[in-house]
Amino acid sequence: MTSDGGIKIPSRLPLLLSHEGVLLPGSTVRFSVDSPRNMQLVSQRLLRGTSLKSTIIGVIPNTRDPEHDTDDLPTLHKIGTAGIAVQVVGSNWPKPHYSLLITGLCRFRVSSLLKERPFVLAEVEQLDKLDQYTTPATEGAAAEDEELGELSKKFYQAAVQLLGMLDMSVPVVAKFRRLLDSLPRETLPDVVASMIRTSNKEKLQVLDAVSLEERFKKALPMLTKQIEGLKLLQKTRKMNPDNEKRVTNKRYCPPFVGISFISSVFRLKKMPQSMPEYALTRNYLDLMVELPWSKSTKDCLDIRAARTLLDNDHYAMDKLKRRVLEYLAVRQLKTSLKGPILCFVGPPGVGKTSVGRSIARTLGREFHRIALGGVCDQSDIRGHRRTYVGSMPGRIINGLKTVGVNNPVFLLDEVDKLGKSLQGDPAAALLEVLDPEQNHSFTDHYLNVAFDLSQVLFIATANTTATIPPALLDRMEVLQVPGYTQEERVEIAHRHLIPNQLEQHGLTPQQLHIPQETTQDIISRYTREAGVRSLERKIGAICRAVAVKVAEGHRVTKTEDLIPESPTQQGGKTLSSLSLCVIIRAGTFKHKYNQNTMANIETIKYCIQYIVKIVDQVTVLILPPAIYTSTYNGRVIREFLQMTRLIAVLKVCSVAGEKEGRQGSSQGSADSAYQTVRHSSVISQTS
Repeated sequence: MTSDGGIKIPSRLPLLLSHEGVLLPGSTVRFSVDSPRNMQLVSQRLLRGTSLKSTIIGVIPNTRDPEHDTDDLPTLHKIGTAGIAVQVVGSNWPKPHYSLLITGLCRFRVSSLLKERPFVLAEVEQLDKLDQYTTPATEGAAAEDEELGELSKKFYQAAVQLLGMLDMSVPVVAKFRRLLDSLPRETLPDVVASMIRTSNKEKLQVLDAVSLEERFKKALPMLTKQIEGLKLLQKTRKMNPDNEKRVTNKRYCPPFVGISFISSVFRLKKMPQSMPEYALTRNYLDLMVELPWSKSTKDCLDIRAARTLLDNDHYAMDKLKRRVLEYLAVRQLKTSLKGPILCFVGPPGVGKTSVGRSIARTLGREFHRIALGGVCDQSDIRGHRRTYVGSMPGRIINGLKTVGVNNPVFLLDEVDKLGKSLQGDPAAALLEVLDPEQNHSFTDHYLNVAFDLSQVLFIATANTTATIPPALLDRMEVLQVPGYTQEERVEIAHRHLIPNQLEQHGLTPQQLHIPQETTQDIISRYTREAGVRSLERKIGAICRAVAVKVAEGHRVTKTEDLIPESPTQQGGKTLSSLSLCVIIRAGTFKHKYNQNTMANIETIKYCIQYIVKIVDQVTVLILPPAIYTSTYNGRVIREFLQMTRLIAVLKVCSVAGEKEGRQGSSQGSADSAYQTVRHSSVISQTS
């Protein structure tokens, strides 16, 4: 490898075919190897070799190795770089491959191919001197002619100017400075072109420049372009205010927060973007900018308006409403009042969560719900430390970031169902959050600076106080929310539940009407709860049943037009349109009726009124139009009443046709209507 002409590379070199990057002399590049020929080169030459000579290979750029070993070899690039493999790393996931770290030594030209399999072996001709990296700069400069010396001097001055515009604390820039002072100037074009941000096409032009003068001419425009880009970037920054000052001035934050923020910004500027800590620091700064350090909403302190809003949203719950009005009254007298820590304790379904949302609307504040059921890690409350991979802030800080103000209403739902595990006790972490004497300086592990929670109105909900730790329970003002009485549930159903269910199912009050007596029967016979959730489900079942009938095309008209006052008003004439909305109780029917005909409207009215008086179970009858114009025997009536077992509300029927002259033709339609009612009048089972 040595001779009178200096250090030389072997005349025969195995070739590594690469299309990803360009290796220049004096630079170090990592290559990924997964193609057949390149894999054979690594396994048979690099891994089995025992001498320094076996680690020297040639890298051919701009040439893709075929995916299959049987494919023909593509045309090789004529100029390559001889390099020494300083590191070989193998892996089998997701598929077998190697990663090579290669340092470039010198250029060579491919003279001829000796073999193509199992890897490419070629006869090469060395183009550069290897001893130029060991020759002092003064000796190399003495041999330069005048033109080359001028290019070298200009290139060196441009490189120094570029370094003056960069931050010397960055490791890559510091390395660039050391190389610039220690290496001979004839090696600078290759080294600088490999370190600045250039494309593979531009690097390939520098590699193909065999003569030193041509190499300087190719690399100097790249260096000049980098300098112009940095000048433009600096000019843009001077036109705008300093970023960190603009951010801190935009949102006022306490002085200790600003100091931590500025120090993190300076540390971020010194980091290369490839470092894992760069993304973590950037996310941390984004969080600090987005937190509402001083932004708050103005409270609505009108007590009359608040009382009206609470009464419209919720029936009963006088104790909770009175506590909210007391808070508003004190806020009118003292503006710097700390947010209370309330705990609503009561059975499920009584409206604890919805009351919290109504309180936020009453105060004019933002609302955020945090579900604590099943939480068994204290990091959910306090957050993770930034030293962990995938660290993130706790739910309290995340909630403040979501609402964007520092005085929202936080609903800590199901605080009695907190767990405990090896990751800590979240109930103990809540002690600082729910303590008015401590939460003015709540410190999240991720944020690592204090945040003021004293203006946040915390409302916790629980079904029982037995499972809440005594220390946590002592920090909250417990308000018992008892279950509703039957009269209160009836009022809630007609004020809130029924209109809400009608809207959800696309029905109108004209299509479905549930009297209070029916609601009382549903509550007393079909629901056994302290709240109103089961009642809401029963009403929803009724609405779905009616929605089926409406979707089938049945028409509904106004209730007041359903039944005429007396037969005399009809005058025995044709009933052109008639609808009937019936809510009856099914049971035993023993009234003596006319077995031959029930076409008379007054007779049907009498039967329905009698049924309502004597039966027990609530159900729905959908009377067919033929019942008013045809004969209807006693057996049909009895079977009809035996079918009515389930809860529902009716959809109405219309009557068309003339009474006179249609008795005979209507008998068939009556039987058909009876069969329809027998199979479909019972709408839904809700027992």
